[in-house]
Amino acid sequence: QAISISKAINTQEAPVKEKHARRIILGTHHEKGAFTFWSYAIGLPLPSSAILSWKFCHVLHKVLRDGHPNVLQDCQRYRSNIRETGDLWGHLHDRYGQLVSIYTRLLLTKISFHAKHPEFPPGLEVSDEVLEKTAGTDVNNIFQLTVELFDYLDCELKLSESVFRQLNTSMAVSQMSAVQCRLAPLIQVIQDCSHLYHYAVKLMFKLHACLPADTLQGHRDRFNEQFRSLKNFFKKASDMLYFKRLIQIPRLPESPPNFLRASALAEHVKPVVVIPEEAPEDEEPENLIEISTTSTTEPQITSDIFEQTFGPPNGIRDDRDAQIESLKKEVDMLRAEMEKIKLEAQRYITQLKAQVNSLEGEVEEQRKQKQKALVDNEQLRDELERLQRVKQDSDRSQRLCAEAEKKANATEIRYTKLKEKHSELINTHAELLRKNADTAKQLTVTQQSQEEVARVKEQLAFQVEQVKREAEMKLEDQSVQMEQLRQELDARRDELDQAQRSLSHAKQAGAELSAQVEALHAEKEVLRRSVSEKECELLSTRGLIEEKELQLSQEADKATREIRELQGRLLEKSNQEQSLQQKLLDEQFGILQETVREAEDILRDAVAKLDDPLHVRCTSSPDYLLSRAQAALESTDALENGHTQYMASMADAAGLVGALALFAHLTADTIVNGSATSHLAPTDHADRLTETCRDCGQRSLDYLGLLKDKQTLGHAELGDVRRALQGVLQLAQELRPKSLDIKQEELGDMVEKEMASTSEAIEDAVRRIEEMMSQARNESSGVKLEVSERILNSCTDLMKAIRLLVMTSTNLQKEIVESGRGAATTQEFYAKNSRWTEGLISASKAVGWGATQLVESADRVVLHTGKYEELIVCSHEIAASTAQLVAASKV
Repeated sequence: QAISISKAINTQEAPVKEKHARRIILGTHHEKGAFTFWSYAIGLPLPSSAILSWKFCHVLHKVLRDGHPNVLQDCQRYRSNIRETGDLWGHLHDRYGQLVSIYTRLLLTKISFHAKHPEFPPGLEVSDEVLEKTAGTDVNNIFQLTVELFDYLDCELKLSESVFRQLNTSMAVSQMSAVQCRLAPLIQVIQDCSHLYHYAVKLMFKLHACLPADTLQGHRDRFNEQFRSLKNFFKKASDMLYFKRLIQIPRLPESPPNFLRASALAEHVKPVVVIPEEAPEDEEPENLIEISTTSTTEPQITSDIFEQTFGPPNGIRDDRDAQIESLKKEVDMLRAEMEKIKLEAQRYITQLKAQVNSLEGEVEEQRKQKQKALVDNEQLRDELERLQRVKQDSDRSQRLCAEAEKKANATEIRYTKLKEKHSELINTHAELLRKNADTAKQLTVTQQSQEEVARVKEQLAFQVEQVKREAEMKLEDQSVQMEQLRQELDARRDELDQAQRSLSHAKQAGAELSAQVEALHAEKEVLRRSVSEKECELLSTRGLIEEKELQLSQEADKATREIRELQGRLLEKSNQEQSLQQKLLDEQFGILQETVREAEDILRDAVAKLDDPLHVRCTSSPDYLLSRAQAALESTDALENGHTQYMASMADAAGLVGALALFAHLTADTIVNGSATSHLAPTDHADRLTETCRDCGQRSLDYLGLLKDKQTLGHAELGDVRRALQGVLQLAQELRPKSLDIKQEELGDMVEKEMASTSEAIEDAVRRIEEMMSQARNESSGVKLEVSERILNSCTDLMKAIRLLVMTSTNLQKEIVESGRGAATTQEFYAKNSRWTEGLISASKAVGWGATQLVESADRVVLHTGKYEELIVCSHEIAASTAQLVAASKV
């Protein structure tokens, strides 16, 4: 089997020999799987040769179809290797590489389908009863199975179309070895397509019996398209000599089945593919049984020894010779039986090894699935715990907010009560001050009544006023002031005693003075008592104020602590809100990045179609391209608005995400339709349109790349993208058919008018240059005049040369027309050669426009308002237009 694999899969551009493929398939049946095949295939250098990969896919297709049923399970493990091979060759512009990419997609689709529906063997041959049982009675299952069959058939047809497209391109003959290398896998494709077509017809009739016809319109359109492709494929294959000796291809009906008529199912005939019996190929001789050789040589050797020893026999055999012969025969029989037993034992050992390998594979697969289930379970458990923690934090935050609100309300009530108490204290203090003022007034009246002791009363009033002011300013100093007042009163008592002693010594002054002194003493006693009472009241008031101040300080400290605690909770809450806000911003940015990546994939896929050879058959009209480009250009406004809105509020990316999706789809549609339009456009326009579409895709990808980074997100601009789309729009406008404008008048008249207008433009340019020359001579001199004259002389010579060219071209056209090359009149000649005529008209317009631009540029240069580079550009434009006119005239 290993030798057959190395001979079947090689780099020679020749088809795989059937004997090698048959040995590989027999090997899979012997070992009950494809272990040996994959152990050798995995070491093949597939990335080094596209032909090697193509033949590997062909052999794998045959092994899947005709090998042991366990082959499908073995191939499941190597899906990634098949996919990597297809992706590698899909990125390279190699003819076989493109076929390998398509073939690997077909093989992956085949493996996935049969793994999902084990009722269908890889050979796709099942009875109608099995098909009915697999489809079941559920409409959804029938619908899904039909879609999967359509996808399967699409992959088969895409491979056949790609092979025939390359053969048509190279004009190949089917008897060539290189062509047969490409055609050989189509035998398996024909076998698959016949069964898939039959099953699709059966399921379509079953669907139409369960669902309304309008619902299945898309299914019918897709089936009709596949029917036409399959019929074309079978017709091309049946016409080739290569297939006629290898396979009998069935014929499909002229028109697809009418699914709207249930009786049409009876008219359907299952297409049957017949593989004729193959002639035995020259194979290497193999000694299947070696017993015969040994059994014939041993008697010969024995007889030779007997003849050498005793001479030739004389024809008489005794019983001993007969026994020897019988024993030899018995030995030979026993040896043959022993060999058979060995072969049987070896076969059993091989089968058991294959079963062990398959069981080990199943155990490994179950272990992987169990490991994956454990990982998924662990992830779900972590996610559930995280959600529970988030919920608990949310509940705790709500409770803390409610408690904080309650405490804030209680603190506000206590603060209101304290404020009321403070107001009461202020009012009480003001009342006491008013009473003190009344007392002072009474004291003043009493002092005025005593003229002799006025000085003492004035001092006392001053002291009382001083005590009152000190009591208002500082309550804690009242005790000290009262002590001073007592000392002063004692001093005053001493003074009164001295006055009494002086009165006693002066009794002759009269009894009236002594009575007045006694009355004054009594009044002093009354004042002393009143001052003591006021002092007590002040002390009690001071104690009350200190108590209230202490209570206020305690309440303030408590309120401060509560406020700090609330501020800490509010800070923690704000931090949580900031983290949630940041998480929201990150999620929105993540959504934007996913959308940007999806848009990049869409645009890259569209740009890749510019170089996809399979897209060459797709065509489009300039009008449809114009509508797509206009829609894409309009979507940039919505994208710019969404970008502005997202930069203003990064917590809401909905507008930008929606605009990005619309922009990506419309721009990709524009690029794809631009490529399709270029397939029918002239070469020049086609190249320009393709490059413009490529530039549009690149500009769009550059813009999306700016959106992927937060630092460059704000600097993303759509100016380049708009200019690229406008370029596509302009090219689409140019490619629109202008036949309606040309039909208004004859082409011949248009040519003459354009040539006449070009001549007039050139003459007008010469006249303007002469006017500029005369004006320059009047307004300048010296070096400036010399430079201007040289410029204008060069322009004049150029205009004269162009005028001569246009005149010569006009005369040449008349000469061609008058020579009578297949046309009777000038109008008929130009109508018959309309494409040449349109090129001539455009060239004439370009020459006239270039002359006008040259004169304007020369005018600005002479007036020192323009640059010399403008003259260079205009001269290049005129050179290009002149070359176009010369080319049209040569044609």
